[in-house]
Amino acid sequence: MDKKKNKRIVLTGGGTAGHVTPNIALLPALKRKGYDIHYIGSYTGIERGLIGLCGIPYYSISSGKLRRYFDLKNATDVFRIVKGLGDALTLLRRIKPNIVFSKGGFVVVPVVVAAKMLNIPVVIHESDITPGLANKLAMPFAKVVCTSFPETPDYVPKGIGVLTGSPIRASLLEGNAKKGLKICGFESLATKPILMIMGGSQGAVAINRNVFGALPRLLDQFHIIHLCGKGNANVAAQPGYASFEYVQEELPHLLAAADIVLSRAGSNTLFELLALSKPNLLIPLSLSASRGDQILNAASFERQGYSKVLKEDDLTENSLLESLTALYNEKDEYIKRMRINQQKDGVKKVIAEIERHVNH
Repeated sequence: MDKKKNKRIVLTGGGTAGHVTPNIALLPALKRKGYDIHYIGSYTGIERGLIGLCGIPYYSISSGKLRRYFDLKNATDVFRIVKGLGDALTLLRRIKPNIVFSKGGFVVVPVVVAAKMLNIPVVIHESDITPGLANKLAMPFAKVVCTSFPETPDYVPKGIGVLTGSPIRASLLEGNAKKGLKICGFESLATKPILMIMGGSQGAVAINRNVFGALPRLLDQFHIIHLCGKGNANVAAQPGYASFEYVQEELPHLLAAADIVLSRAGSNTLFELLALSKPNLLIPLSLSASRGDQILNAASFERQGYSKVLKEDDLTENSLLESLTALYNEKDEYIKRMRINQQKDGVKKVIAEIERHVNH
């Protein structure tokens, strides 16, 4: 292989969709740049199915999880991580990439360490304001850490943090509002603003419970698109309300149709809403259910004027209705601030870092 003409890259990341979709967002640009693309993930993680749809080679390695709390599984998972390091070394010697791009999740740690041992440069992307444990372990082996939030470089090793924004799938920006209305069956109904509710791929119990409770009053003001998670679709079927367990190719069209959005505060979703200039109400996961990253993400977007935030501890049917009404009344101001944001082209900036550090 002529490395000057044909660049080979290994992408890695997994465990959640948030550690995979930014990698997928990079694929078209990497292909245009002439990269031969390979992916390393776990045997059973969500990344295996998502990458399987992309038409690039996928390789599995052993993967363990190091927990911040005492658990007997920590002892056995150490052996899985050591085996994963051996697996990664074998794969990287075979693939011979010019660079590794790592998105996060525990599967990346053996890959990043193996790359360092083989003198292969590593570029990491951190989505949240503060790095998760896997990225904290991986960062000392990286040439650069791309960050989504302006606050994040303060939390990474000095001199290697670069603000790039988050890679956004180009297809998400190509939605058609009329198609979205047709998918929901709203095209023949009286005109009302569209509220889209997103609870993540698994839905959100607290959000769903309060939405269902407030639904008659919400429907007085809005038509509602509800991504409600498995087992919850059609439990409140009625005109002006469309529910889906999970969507893929429909998502750009549904977002295009939405006037305002209610969402959790995962980083990828926030930057997708920012790229689309969609006014949003965020209900971040509470500390009892997370390490607090969504709370920090939401606070940053609220501080920058891109989002309204309702804490889960303060979530009631009444507070939900009041917050959504206020958001809709102020939507034009949110749209104005979101449209002047300069961090929307995350793909271009991340690709620039990959190109700057690739071994030729």
